[in-house]
This record gives sequence, structure tokens and C-alpha cells, in this order.
Amino acid sequence: MAVNASLTRKLCNPSNLTSLYSLPTKIRPLDPATVSPFEFPAPVSSQAFDYSFYASLINKSTHKNHLNQIHAQLLVSGSQDDRLLITKLINSGVAFGEIRYARNIFDEFREPDLFLWNAIIRGYSRRNMFGDVIELYLRMQVASVSPDCFTFPSVLKACCGLPALRMGCRVHGQIFRHGFESDVFVQNVLVALYAKCGQIGPARVVFDGLCDRTVVSWTSIISGYAQNGDPMEALRIFSQMRQSNLKPDWIALVSVLKAYTDVDDLIQGKSIHGCVIKMGLEDEPDLLISLTAMYAKCGQVTVARSFFDQMETPSLTLWNAMISGYAKNGYAEEAVGLFREMISKKIRIDSITMTSAILACAQVGSLELARWMDDYTTSSEYRNDVFVNTALIDMYAKCGSVDLARTVFDRTVDKDVVVWSAMIVGYGLHGQGREAIDLYYTMKQHEVCPNDVTFVGLLTACNHSGLLEEGWKLFHHMRDYGIEPRHQHYACVVDLLGRSGHLEQAYDFIMKMPIEPGVSVWGALLSACKIYRHVALGEYAAQQLFTLDPYNTGHYVQLSNLYASARLWDCVGKVRVLMKEKGLSKDLGYSLIEINGKLQAFLVGDKSHPRHKEISEELERLEKRLKEAGFVPHTESVLHDLNYEETEETLCNHSERIAIAFGLISTPPGTTLRLTKNLRACVNCHSATKFISKLVNREIVVRDATRFHHFKDGFCSCGDYW
Repeated sequence: MAVNASLTRKLCNPSNLTSLYSLPTKIRPLDPATVSPFEFPAPVSSQAFDYSFYASLINKSTHKNHLNQIHAQLLVSGSQDDRLLITKLINSGVAFGEIRYARNIFDEFREPDLFLWNAIIRGYSRRNMFGDVIELYLRMQVASVSPDCFTFPSVLKACCGLPALRMGCRVHGQIFRHGFESDVFVQNVLVALYAKCGQIGPARVVFDGLCDRTVVSWTSIISGYAQNGDPMEALRIFSQMRQSNLKPDWIALVSVLKAYTDVDDLIQGKSIHGCVIKMGLEDEPDLLISLTAMYAKCGQVTVARSFFDQMETPSLTLWNAMISGYAKNGYAEEAVGLFREMISKKIRIDSITMTSAILACAQVGSLELARWMDDYTTSSEYRNDVFVNTALIDMYAKCGSVDLARTVFDRTVDKDVVVWSAMIVGYGLHGQGREAIDLYYTMKQHEVCPNDVTFVGLLTACNHSGLLEEGWKLFHHMRDYGIEPRHQHYACVVDLLGRSGHLEQAYDFIMKMPIEPGVSVWGALLSACKIYRHVALGEYAAQQLFTLDPYNTGHYVQLSNLYASARLWDCVGKVRVLMKEKGLSKDLGYSLIEINGKLQAFLVGDKSHPRHKEISEELERLEKRLKEAGFVPHTESVLHDLNYEETEETLCNHSERIAIAFGLISTPPGTTLRLTKNLRACVNCHSATKFISKLVNREIVVRDATRFHHFKDGFCSCGDYW
């Protein structure tokens, strides 16, 4: 704030100077609320007040009012044009957080020199008022004041913070023009600018041109690569930094941890954790966040939670890292619990929090929980967020309600390709191929260009609906949009051909693929061979899988199932011996059923439930009614060489049959039963569930390892094509 005219006149009146000139040797700290003018010593000539005296006063000031009084005395003594003193006043004003006061002093000064320009530009830069920095720098150029090595870092920081790449490039040119291309401090900020603006190429050029690389230089380029999606190069440069015997700072370690997190290298990430401990940086908040994110993403959620719990007040980033880590590593209920905790503590959330929590709800599979999540989202500021709505569409589809997914889709205002694709994928998951294709053509009418995910959804929908001709046509339309098929697209086509019984055509398609067939492609062929009991081709597909992925239990189980369906029991035994030699065991099948918003889990032959007696009685009633209705068990579904009675008993005790029986005794008539099974539904249970839906007049929705089945009135939505 400038000294007003009345105060200036008062100070210039000789009769008023006596009270001002009784200044003690030390300035007493004053209460800002009751501050009064400094008491100066007895009047003396202005020559007695030298620079060091005023500089000392400014240094001892503790409040803006002190600076006001000193500035007024400078006006009285005629020293208001002393550039060094005015610069100190500006710097002190900035230090007190009084940037407007500092700016007023600067604006009152006639023809400010470089020191004054640097002082006010640096002040705005420290306050992150980057637009003002650029405005002052441009004014400085108009005033024909040449910048120096202290000007450029503040201006470049502003360009980085806005960000303003074009302005940054202009400043880069001026750095050369003024001869500061070798100044390491200036060049470090240039590296950071280009990296922040996503221009990692120019950042590398500047870095490579540095003769004297400091830890800031290395950190800037490492951070640049880590933040711009090239973690491997970030790690390579970090290795070079270590070879140059430079000790990394905590900022560099944050970027290195992010790089190891991105490449899922937990072992090397742990070595960086060791460095953090050795350097005594365990309490650095940003490092705690990075360590939490790394351990959470790499599946070590218990370790991640220990870091999270160390923070008295975890930041939003830390909450997000923990919730996302839980959600992405199969700890969905813990993720939802943490999200509820955030809400109860009234902690601010963002769209990342929302999408991670919605992802967790999708994994839980509870439709009631999904509705709660949707209601919460609708009442929040993120109800129109396109990423959040896309996650909701996916959530509802995975929780068994494609209709509610479509409701979210219809209410989303600005639909981009991701939103359209999410709905198409949802239809595919539920085997509604015609609906998926119709939506695809509607999408084209809205002039939204499909992407590779769109075609994954379309091909999956065709695959789950037996739409061979439509799927084949869509696959060949991909290149019309400049989309090169990925392994997932090829696997869908192989599955589409194989499930339609065109096994030889599927094999020929694989042989003509322009890329090397992967696990998903050979897995699709092996699955089709099991359906049609094509042992020779299935064995060949299994050999390829064992080479590519030798420790995946599922491949051995698929081959065993193929042999069992063909009643080649000796071969089944050989596969099981091979699995035992490799230390592999079959995944234990289980089914979940949602009753009143709670999930109950059942294993095959489960007798542990408190209501086991009632469940067994209901199973017996169901079996009796099934036989009376003419249901004949598919005995080939049992993959053991058992006699008929043992086979029939085993089939009755599959986990989904137990879950259905529990659902029937736990809910009112007509209630829809919703189940989730971790393995693919067997033929026998699929057929039995169709019969049961008609006998008990219920809709039964089953989500197995590959898709949804909606059983109603004796039919399944998959049309027996799964």
C-alpha cells in the first residue's frame, strides 16, 4: 500500500518530526492490531541516515505497518529513489505475504532497474501468481531492461506452472540471445518446463547439452520421463545418475518409485525403499505417498496400508492410492470400506476417488451396493463427470443389470467414445449381441468414431450371441477406422469361429495372423475344442499354451476337461500328474449369492452354513421336482471316472446349486436371485438352472467367469451359446 498524501504532508511538517525521531537501537515487536509509528531519535540531518541504517530497520521489521513507516521516512529524507532500499522493501513485503503492497511500491518507483524488476517478478513467482509474472516480464522488455540469470528462472517457472509452452519457447530464445545458454540453473528450469509441457524431446536436448549437471538437472529429466509415460528411460537415466556418484534427492526418488510402480517392478521398488530409509527420508510426505502407491499397485496392500496409517492426516492423493490399490488387487470390500470412511469423516473426494470406489463396487458384484454408489454419485458434484458415469455403466453391467447401465448411459450428456464403448461392452458381457450392434450404428449416426475397445465389445457380444456373420464383418471393418487388431480382437474371432463349430477355420485364421498368437488366442481354441471334443487340435493348442504360459493352472484344467469329455481317463490322469509335478492345483470353485444386500459364499459340497439342514432339504426337493419335470443330468460334466450314482450326487452339490437353494429359502417368492461364480458354469448346472427358474417362477442371474446368464421361464439369455 502506498503512503497516502495526507500522511506524507504530516510527516513533512517540521512540527511533527520530533515524535518520529526517537528510534531506539532495537525495534520493539509491535502488535499489528495496535501498531503505532516508530519512535525515531532526535532530529538530525538526512545525511546521517545512511543506507545501512535503513537497511537494518527493514531487516528488523515484523509487519507491513513497520514498512509503511520506514517508507514514509524515506520520503521525508528524500531517499525514496534509493534502488537498493526500495528493493529491500519489496522483498520484505513479499516475505510478509503482502504482494499488493510490494507491487504498489514498485509501481511508484520511476524507471525501475533490473534489481527492482527481479524483486517483484520473483515475489509473484513465489506466490505462484504466474500470470502476473508473465505480464511483468513483458513490461520489463517494453521498458528495455535486459533480464539476467535471476530473471529467467522465475519466468520459466511461471511458464511451467500455467503451463505456457509458447511463451516458454520465446523465453528460451531470449536466454540464448542474452548469453545464458550455459547457466546450469536456468537450463535446469528449461528441462523442467519442457517436461511439464509434455515435450520430453526438447527437454532431453537441453539436458544433453549441459556440461555441469547438478542433482536438479538429473531429477528434472528423470521426473520428465516418469511423468510422460516412459518409465524405462527414467530408470535408465537414474542408473546413469548413480554412476556419476551423485546422491539423489527425495524428488528424484519420488519419480523413480513412480517408474518402478508403472512397470510393476516390486523388487527394485523395494531397493529404492531401502535408499529412502538409509537417507532418513521415511517421513517425507511425497515419498510416503509414492511408497503407498507402489506397494498398493503391486499387490502388497498390507504394506501399503501400514504407510497409509502412519499419516496423521492422509492427503487426498494418499486416500486415492490406497482405495485404488485395494480395488485393483481384489480387495474390493476393503476399498469400499475405506471410501465409506472418507465420507463419514467428511474428507473431500475427487473424480479419481469416485471412479476407484465404483470399480470396487463392480468387483463386489452387489446390485444393492451399486445402487447406493449411484445414489451417492447423483447427489455429488461429479454426477455429470464423464469418467464417473463411464465407471457407473461398467459397474451396473458387472453387477448384473444392463438396464440400469443403460439408464446411466442415457442420462450422460456429453457421450464420448469411451461412454459408448462401455455400454457396448456391457451388452457384450450379457450376451445381447443385437443390442450392442444397434448401439454401434447409433454411435456412428452421432459421428462418434469407434476405437479398439468398441470393437472388443462388439466382437464379444457377437461371440456370446452366436452372431458369426456379423462378428466376421465387424472384424474386417476395424481397419476402415485405422485400428489394427490386437490379441484380444483375434482371440474374439477365434472364439467366435470355434464356438460355432468352425474349428479348422479357426486354426487357419490363427496360422494367418500377422502377429504371433498369444495365450488368449490359443486359449480360445482350446476352449472350443473342449466343447466339440476335438482332442487332436485341443492337444496342439494346449502345447502352445504350456510353452507360452507354463504355470497357468487353467490351461491344464482345460486340457483335462477335454480328455474327460472324451472319456480318456488315462490322459486325464497324466495331466493331473503333470500339474502335481509343477506344483499346480485346480482353483476351488465357489459361488456367491446376494441376500438383502449381503453376500454369502458357498463351496462345492459345502456343509458349513448354519442353515445347512434347511439347504439340504431344499436341494432334495429341487432334485425331486427336476426329475419329475424330466430333467436328465449331464453326467459328462463330472470330470472324474465315477459311477452314475456318485456322478449324480456330485452334480447336485455344485456350489451354484447350493447357493440357489439357500436363496430360495431366504427370500420371498418371485424375488430375483443373483449369483456370482468364479469358474465357468458347467453344462449340467446351466441346464438345471433353466429348469429351476421355471419350476420356482424366479429369475436367476448368474455371473460366471466369462459372462452373465439370465435364467427365466426355463430359458437362458445366452441361448445355450456360451
